[in-house]
Amino acid sequence: MNSDVSLGRFRQFPRLMWIFLFGSFITRGSYYMVWPFLAVILYERFALSATQVGLILSSAAIISVFTSFIGSSLSDRIGRHQLMYLTGILYIISFSLLAEVDTVSGYVVVMTLCSIATSLWRPLTSAAIGDIITDPKTRELAMQSLYFIVNVGCAVGPLLGVWLGLTGEQSSFYITAGAFAFLLVLLYWGFKDHARDMSKTESSDSQKAQHTYVKKTKAPVVTRKIMMTILLEDKLLQCLILANVLCMFIYAQMDSSLIQYLTRSGAPDLLELISAMIFTNALVIISTQFLLLKIMARHSLIKRIQFGLVLLIISQVWLAMNPIDLFWGWIGAVIVMSLAETILFPTMNLHIDRLAPDHLRGAYFGAASFYEFGFAFAPLEAVSYSTTSEVIGYL
Repeated sequence: MNSDVSLGRFRQFPRLMWIFLFGSFITRGSYYMVWPFLAVILYERFALSATQVGLILSSAAIISVFTSFIGSSLSDRIGRHQLMYLTGILYIISFSLLAEVDTVSGYVVVMTLCSIATSLWRPLTSAAIGDIITDPKTRELAMQSLYFIVNVGCAVGPLLGVWLGLTGEQSSFYITAGAFAFLLVLLYWGFKDHARDMSKTESSDSQKAQHTYVKKTKAPVVTRKIMMTILLEDKLLQCLILANVLCMFIYAQMDSSLIQYLTRSGAPDLLELISAMIFTNALVIISTQFLLLKIMARHSLIKRIQFGLVLLIISQVWLAMNPIDLFWGWIGAVIVMSLAETILFPTMNLHIDRLAPDHLRGAYFGAASFYEFGFAFAPLEAVSYSTTSEVIGYL
C-alpha cells in the first residue's frame, strides 16, 4: 500500500475528485458540529425518554436504508450527477427545516428527510468515484482518501462547534445547509469541467476503450427484476453486508445509546465529553489509517478482520465497565474502538467496488447501504440507563 500512496497517484485524481474530497470535508465537519447533539436537544426540550428518542432515530434510519437502495440503483439509469443534485437540495431543505421545527412530530419528519439525504449521498459519492477513476490502484487511493477526509471533518466539526458555542444550538443546523449549498455549486462546475475534459479525449482509441463518467451513466438498461436477481445471487456481497450490519450496530452505540446514557446518568462536562469522544475517534483514524494499512498489508484480509474484531471486543468491554465520572476512561475506550474501525471499515467500499459490474455500480453500493440497518437498530437498545451494569446489554 505504501508504494501506492504517492504524490504521482494523487496527481492522477481528476478535478472532480478533489471537489468530492473538499465537499466531504466541509459537509461532514458542519454536520458533526450539531447532529451528535440532537439526542441532547430532544431530551432537554421535550423531556423524551431514551426509548422515545431511540424509536425516532431508528425509524428515520430504517426508512432511509430502503430509500438509499432504490435511489442508488436508479442512479445507474438516470445518471449519478442528477441524483446528487437532487440529494443536495434535499439536504439543504431538511437541515434548514431542522433549524426551525419546534414540535416532536416536526422533528420526526425532518430527521427522516435528513437521514434519507445522508443515506443517498454516501453510496452516490462512492459510485461516482468508481465512474471517474479507471485505474484500480488510483481508485483505491481515492476511496481511502475519501474515508480519511470525512474523518478529518468529523474531528474538526465538534471542536469548532464547541469553540463557536454552537453545540446544542438548533439554529446551527443552518451551517450544514449552507455547506451543502456551496458544495452543489462546486459540483455543478466540477461535472461540467469533467465532461468537457472527457469530450476532448474521445478521439483517442485508448480513451475510447475506457468508460467515461458520462458513458457509464448511459449504460445498457437493466430491469429491476434482473438487478435484484444479480444481487441475490452474489453471496460474497451478502456476507459483506451482514458482517457490516453487525459492526455498524456496535459502532452506532456511540452516536445514540452511549450519548443518551451519559446524558441521563449526569456525566460531568457532558458536551465537552461528547465532543472529545467524537474528536478522538476521528483523530485516531486520520493519524493511523495509512500507517495501519502499511502494517497490515502483509497479512491476509481474514487476519486483518480478526485483529480488528479483537480490538472491537476489548473496546466494548472497556465501555461497559468504565465508571461514569472517569473522563479519560471513556476516551481510552474510544481510542481502541477507533483503531478497530480503522482496520475494519475502509475495505468495505473497496470490496463493493471490485465486485460491482460497471453498469450496476450504483445498485451494488445501494445494496451495501443495507448495513445501515445496524445503525438503525442501535438506538432501540437505549431502553434503560439507571446503572452502569445495564449498559453491558447494549454496548
